[in-house]
Amino acid sequence: MYRFLLSRQWVILTLIALVLIPVMVELGFWQFHRHERRVSQNALIADNLRAEPVPVTELTSPGHTVPRADYWRRATATGTFDTAHEVVVRRRTNADDRVGMHVLTPLVLDGGRVVLVNRGWVPAAPDQKAYPDVPPAPKGRVTVVGRLMADQTTGSSGIKDLRGLPPRQVMLINSGQQAERLGRPVLGGYLELTEPAPAGGSPEPIPDPDHESIGAHMAYAVQWWLFAAGVPVGWVVLVRRERHDRAAAAAARTADGPADGGPGEGGSAEDASAARAPAGA
Repeated sequence: MYRFLLSRQWVILTLIALVLIPVMVELGFWQFHRHERRVSQNALIADNLRAEPVPVTELTSPGHTVPRADYWRRATATGTFDTAHEVVVRRRTNADDRVGMHVLTPLVLDGGRVVLVNRGWVPAAPDQKAYPDVPPAPKGRVTVVGRLMADQTTGSSGIKDLRGLPPRQVMLINSGQQAERLGRPVLGGYLELTEPAPAGGSPEPIPDPDHESIGAHMAYAVQWWLFAAGVPVGWVVLVRRERHDRAAAAAARTADGPADGGPGEGGSAEDASAARAPAGA
């Protein structure tokens, strides 16, 4: 009845189904884990943004790698901006997805240590090799508040660290690179400036990270699991249909019978005797 399942076609189809089921289940768990990570990250961002700011020197130090638990942690720093060693970071977008540059200004703390401060976004100059128009940083001793971020690398950001750039232009915000350039100890990571607000709104402040949306990862996970459940159901439906079609074809062949008919199949006994009689009898 089900011997057709041993045919080459059905063996291949069954093997494909057996492979698809675990693959789809795994894809569902992959999306589910992405959903969990997004929810966890949203909670971390919200908690760190609500936390009272602490001195940046309590969170990081020269050569320190900022742990994920401290990402977006609000921190304060008091010192003097070193505008002579200010640089811009290429290929950065603002809240409206316009491509421009971030302004990175060293803030010299008491004792000579430096913390890098990302003051915000400015449009790029018409000539990409030219330094853009950057509003000056506040003069004198200032206290800033910002979100602590980890050093950028090509691996973490996906941005290639190009060489041979025009003067005072960089691709990544990296405290190690800036420490070599400045010849000073630089605290690991950097601050995204939130206070004080820039005069005239420029550089354009970097908006808070999104910590409300969770994406469609959970919906994708459910879809993959439904697909996995649908594979065996579809296989059973195809098997039943094949069995029905084969049974119907066999019944049709039996009903048609031989073309001339015979005893027991529509032919009479006289017809059978006449067929056996010798010619001329």
